[in-house]
Amino acid sequence: MLPPYFAIFESYEILISKKTILQIAIENTSTMKYKILCSDIDGTLLTTKSEVSDFTISEITRIKKETKITLVSARMPSSMHYIQKQLAINEQPIICYNGALVLDKDNQVISSTLIEMTFLHELHQLSEPFEIDLGLYYQDEWYVPRNSVRVEREIHHTHVTPKIRATTDTLQDWSNRSIGAHKIMMMCTKESADAILPILEEKMGETLHFYRSNDTLIEVSPKSVSKLSAIASLLSPEETLKDVVAFGDNYNDMEMLMHVGCGVAVGNAREEVKAIADYVTLPHTENGVAFFIQQNLS
Repeated sequence: MLPPYFAIFESYEILISKKTILQIAIENTSTMKYKILCSDIDGTLLTTKSEVSDFTISEITRIKKETKITLVSARMPSSMHYIQKQLAINEQPIICYNGALVLDKDNQVISSTLIEMTFLHELHQLSEPFEIDLGLYYQDEWYVPRNSVRVEREIHHTHVTPKIRATTDTLQDWSNRSIGAHKIMMMCTKESADAILPILEEKMGETLHFYRSNDTLIEVSPKSVSKLSAIASLLSPEETLKDVVAFGDNYNDMEMLMHVGCGVAVGNAREEVKAIADYVTLPHTENGVAFFIQQNLS
């Protein structure tokens, strides 16, 4: 007789040559062992847009004495710390801004890669004709030119409030301080995102990564770093990427899932992500990460 969660997967047509969590549960006679667990946050670890479930907290608590737990996200540090606190993993480093900023347990910088001011000014100039607002991020600083539905949604989901000021003022301030951006959030319409993305790729694609997180948002980060490179930078001499199990759902997770010891896509992940993952678990709304841990990790 199949396990009771079989019915869950009857409703999913995952037409890929990868194992679903159901197949793992049926086939596995022993649990997997990994030294490090790395998880994306939004659409992966969080059951809702902003909260960790009790089930996830329980499973992380069960394995964290033997397994390092590292959060890996496009978020800024302060929007990750409350999740660390809920999971009681404050003693672990965090990987922010898709790998552009890595902080240790004391919130000190391990590594930092910035988008230089030259590119920031060019990006701003290219965005203005399309009336695209730029959200500018540096460490725990977040600036937007005005409030909007998009900004309010981000505040609600991340528990962080930006400072509202003109983009030109922020760029001047950063220029005076000789800093740059860890991430840029381009807040567009679908039409303006469709129009500007090819222009950005042509002019700055060799240096910057342009990731379209949805129809109206384009996230910009340094191309020289990634979630995977940040994970690799945290490994001790006794550890390799094969010691890592990682979870994700979107395009910016693909490299990470492909090159760690075990890459797991949640059931709501993009089809391209499922196709390259080693395993597919339940959707994030059904505690996919916690379910995989419960069934497979000791």
